[in-house]
Amino acid sequence: MTNATTTKVTTPVIEDRNAWRWGFTPQAEIWNGRLAMIGFLAAALIELSSGQGFLHFWGIL
Repeated sequence: MTNATTTKVTTPVIEDRNAWRWGFTPQAEIWNGRLAMIGFLAAALIELSSGQGFLHFWGIL
């Protein structure tokens, strides 16, 4: 005779880290970092291609 015990196994709920969510959530911070990297890259490429700083290129300084 075997002593059969049943254990309920539940899988953890995994949040989608790429989901678009508003507020102070990890997903919002990930998207904020991604968009900041794109902006920084765009500013660096403008500076390299024009030979001027970003603000000079747009005529602000």
